[in-house]
Amino acid sequence: MTIASDDLLTIARRVFDVCSARGLTLTTAESCTGGLVAGTITALPGSSAVLERGFVTYSNLAKSEMLGVPPSLIAEEGAVSEAVAGAMAAGALAHSPADMAVAVTGIAGPSGGSAEKPVGLVHFAVCLRGRSAYTYHAVFDGDRDTVRTQAVRTALELVIQEVSRES
Repeated sequence: MTIASDDLLTIARRVFDVCSARGLTLTTAESCTGGLVAGTITALPGSSAVLERGFVTYSNLAKSEMLGVPPSLIAEEGAVSEAVAGAMAAGALAHSPADMAVAVTGIAGPSGGSAEKPVGLVHFAVCLRGRSAYTYHAVFDGDRDTVRTQAVRTALELVIQEVSRES
């Protein structure tokens, strides 16, 4: 059974290779992708050498309980925000021994969007232990599956970018 497309598996292989070369382990904190980032990485044999664990924190309560994201931050900024993505990444590192974290939170649709936060908006954060999180956001076009697939691709690419930046 193949969970991810060949192009996503190619990118996941690059994540595996760059993290392995640096001796880095990764944890994921995922909301709208529901574990697909971790699932794409674990489609590769030997992925346990790189992927330490994954947190699926779809609800606001899960973000707070599992990652320590302050409920007040979620209330002030919204679950889909740069601040919450950064707090998710920091929380994933605080609750794991991994060297780096990638966090994803967004609105995959088809409903749930607003003028300020449209369907397709996804916030990302990548954080190496001991460093500030790099945050990024995008608004993806397409249906729910397309938004989630693009979010997985972007999360993996951001991990590669951050590891390469540290080389």
